[in-house]
Amino acid sequence: MFKIIEKTKIWFTFSILIICVGMGFLAVKGLKYGIEFGGGAVLQADLKKTINYEDINSIRQMTSKYTDDAQVSTVDSTGIVIRSGNLANEQTQKMEQLKADISKKYNIDPNTWTTESVGPSVGRELRQNAILAIVIASIAMLLYVAVRFEIRFGVAAVLALIHDILITLSVYAILQIPVNSSFIAAILTILGYSINDTIVVFDRIRENMRFMKRVSYEELADVSITQTMARSINTILTTLFTITAVYFIGVSAVKELALPLIIGIISGCYSSIFIASPIWVLWKNADKRKSLANA
Repeated sequence: MFKIIEKTKIWFTFSILIICVGMGFLAVKGLKYGIEFGGGAVLQADLKKTINYEDINSIRQMTSKYTDDAQVSTVDSTGIVIRSGNLANEQTQKMEQLKADISKKYNIDPNTWTTESVGPSVGRELRQNAILAIVIASIAMLLYVAVRFEIRFGVAAVLALIHDILITLSVYAILQIPVNSSFIAAILTILGYSINDTIVVFDRIRENMRFMKRVSYEELADVSITQTMARSINTILTTLFTITAVYFIGVSAVKELALPLIIGIISGCYSSIFIASPIWVLWKNADKRKSLANA
């Protein structure tokens, strides 16, 4: 049997340390927003040919002459899309020169480019909607777990979800990875993955409570975690193998979704074992001490 609960201070300290460092970077540098949240320009053209990896790399090299935050992706098989937050704030001449360079190399009419601007106000609205979606999802999960189990399980599960979000945000703040719409989609996916893993552990705790009525909450949680440990590890490894492979061989748009998923899935497995259950044990012990004091 793994002794997880007795080392609660170690698990909490490890998480708090990462979150504090991340929040420090967040306070000093802030998050690096992608065009969806920070505003910018979107350039699109049809190259009239099937685009391959060499074309993508060539276009990225050309865009790097004018901006360092460009995201190059494809539409269908012949269309190219360039997103940049800096180009919208730079002189129009740079944008026009970039389009001229690409048009010359691929022999297309410069007038066929379409340019769209995303203003900061749109980015603020997207951020608000994203935060609202996360809050609604967390409340819905809290209500579900509270009804399915009990309120203590629900609160512990939601605190574990908040832990996962903060860990992912911390990594993004430290590494200054752009935050875009793919990040929000990944966060919502992480919430679902993490709550599922946590419910498996809590369900085993609830089952064991029927047969282990005389043991402490610490032992009850340790036994339940040990019984579900293999399942948790197998699940995260099989998932990580797939997502990691997608990250290394996928295009840039897929990598933007895969990276936060990798971070969040690892954090979600960690929080299900080392955060959610210890929180429940601490709460139950506090209730027990309170009941004894009032007796």
